[in-house]
Amino acid sequence: MKGIVYLLIFLIPCFQLFAQKGNKKTKQPNIILFFTDDGGYADFGFQGSKEIKTPQLDKLANAGLVFSQGYVTASVCGPSRAGLITGQYQQKFGYEENNVPGYMSESSKLLDVDMGLPTDIKTMGDYMKELGYATAFYGKWHLGDADKFHPTKRGFDEFYGFRGGDRSYFAYEKFPHPDKRMERNMNNFEEPNKYATDVFAEETIKFIEKHKDEPFFIFLSYNAVHTPIETTEEDLALFPELEGRRKELAAMTWAMDRASGNVLQKLEELGLDDNTLIVFTNDNGGPSDKNGSINLPLAGTKSNHLEGGIRVPFTMTWKGQISKKSKFDFPVSTFDLLPTFYAAGGGDVSKLKDVDGVDLMPYIKGDVKGRPHETLFWKKETRAAVRSGDWKLIRYSDRPAELYNIEKDESELNNLAYKETDKVKELFKLLYEWELTLERPLWQLKRQFEKYDNDRMDKYKLGNEQNN
Repeated sequence: MKGIVYLLIFLIPCFQLFAQKGNKKTKQPNIILFFTDDGGYADFGFQGSKEIKTPQLDKLANAGLVFSQGYVTASVCGPSRAGLITGQYQQKFGYEENNVPGYMSESSKLLDVDMGLPTDIKTMGDYMKELGYATAFYGKWHLGDADKFHPTKRGFDEFYGFRGGDRSYFAYEKFPHPDKRMERNMNNFEEPNKYATDVFAEETIKFIEKHKDEPFFIFLSYNAVHTPIETTEEDLALFPELEGRRKELAAMTWAMDRASGNVLQKLEELGLDDNTLIVFTNDNGGPSDKNGSINLPLAGTKSNHLEGGIRVPFTMTWKGQISKKSKFDFPVSTFDLLPTFYAAGGGDVSKLKDVDGVDLMPYIKGDVKGRPHETLFWKKETRAAVRSGDWKLIRYSDRPAELYNIEKDESELNNLAYKETDKVKELFKLLYEWELTLERPLWQLKRQFEKYDNDRMDKYKLGNEQNN
């Protein structure tokens, strides 16, 4: 009898150790989404840039996968975020036309109580919280300024950032508009004590340390490199060979890369990097005329449906699950992230309602062959685009539609609409059928930027004299 007791005393710790090792392998992964603002397609080292230095993000990309055809759901900030955070086309719930304005008028400076992500639509935060994740959102929100739209009411346990679409990277002495104030959780206004990009990363690191023993989901939403163009003298001095906006953009991007690297280093220090799914991507194409960004070899910029307005840098890293230095060449969308994260966390994707995205992991691993999406759509007011297979149709408000074969012509130099008339009709039909499924816009603003958007598109079409 004593022999059996001694045997059990010896074996029980072994069983416990085995169980712990097994649990470590099956434990829900931590998930971090690095999301930048107005970055140029070509302005990252892993995208081929020699001027803009991003060593930390390059390291992250090399440790995992780069999507060569990663798309957003809109060519401007707010709607793009709405599609990402809900996993669906934002037009389906009426969030299609414009960004949420920060205030009703310059004279009133009051937040609009109706413009924002509808409160009956579940977010990425809601879904991850249901799976037992500790959730946090840091940085730019831009999905509604009224309290009912606040991140802490949309599935996020913690928030430090600002509700609107832009603000200074440094502390304000006076607040020009309520939606620009930096806020900790709800209505605790706390201006940053240093450059905002660094502060958002520091808040992320604190959350990681606090929740290192439980699964966490962090949405780190930088406002870099959106205007205003502001940087520190120290970062600016790192790029003596550059001038003007390119120099400033390089410094702002360097700060964002450094901040991201600090987050990644903390994961390594805590031994969490082996079980953390990390995504880096951007909200829309770079606005080249405003921040000096470059989208080459893609035509177009932010606010239009040329590739440079809707195709973005997009990486995914997950040790042991995604091969190093890999590439995925079929079109994907940022609305795929919600179901991908949900499935990674142990959720049943089939139970997700009204989600247009798909879990990308089976495609990445090769368990499912082919394209995650045969067709993708974009729409802003009367302007719209549809991509079906390798063909893309762009509908304009002021000129005939254009047709491109993106596989053969990613720079959209050769309009084939006059040659491939049957394909034009086919894609128009797909677009019209999709539009019939959409809700009316929840709000409409003056189309004051319509001409500006079209002029910007013309200016940044490759081959135009302005670009030579």
